Amino acid sequence: MNFYQDLGFLVFGSRLKRLGDTFINDINKVYKDHKIGFDASWFPVFYILSQKKEVSIKEIADDLKVSHSAISQLTSSLQQKGFIKSVVSKKDARNKAITFTAKGEKLLQKIRPVWIALEKAMNELVEESASSKKILKALTAVETGLHTKDLFERIDVHL
Repeated sequence: MNFYQDLGFLVFGSRLKRLGDTFINDINKVYKDHKIGFDASWFPVFYILSQKKEVSIKEIADDLKVSHSAISQLTSSLQQKGFIKSVVSKKDARNKAITFTAKGEKLLQKIRPVWIALEKAMNELVEESASSKKILKALTAVETGLHTKDLFERIDVHL
C-alpha cells in the first residue's frame, strides 16, 4: 500500500508539499555542493530582480501573490546579507525600490547556470511520462479553479 497514492485527493495538498520540499532540498544540495551561498527560498526575489532590475516590495508581493509582510521579511534578510539594497525609485521618487548590490549581482551570475540546469532537469523529468507532460497545465487549472471558489467553500458545501 502506498499511503499517499491510495488516498488520492484526500492528501493532495500533502503530496504537493512533499514534492515541493523534495525539489527545494535537492536544489539547495546543488547550491551547497557547488559552494554557492544561495538558498532556494530566495529564488523569487532574485528572479524578479534579475528581470526588472528595480522593484518595490509591493510589486514583488503582488507578483508572487503573498503578503507584503512576508516579502518585507525576506528582503530585509537579503539586505542584511548584503545582496540587495533599498533605493529611491526611479519610477516615483516618493517610493523606495529594491535593487541588487554588487554582491547580489555577483551571486546572480553564479546561480544563473543552476537555474538553466534546473529547467533542463525538470523538462527531462516530465518528458519521462506522457502524464507528467500535462502537469503544468493541470496545476494551472487547479489554481484557476481555486480563484473561482476556494477550497474552504468547496468543502463547506459538503458538510
